[in-house]
Amino acid sequence: MTNAILKCPKCGSYSLKESCDCGEKRISPKPPKWSPEDKYASYRRKYKEQEGT
Repeated sequence: MTNAILKCPKCGSYSLKESCDCGEKRISPKPPKWSPEDKYASYRRKYKEQEGT
């Protein structure tokens, strides 16, 4: 059990438990920390641009 709240990607429920009642593993809903030396920012921007069209 963790101290942070977790979200199930399948059903969208929140809990402190690692596994969900639907059988899926919960993940952290928080985005990764921002860094000025972000190596993957250009890839994310390209991906967002492609998804938008």
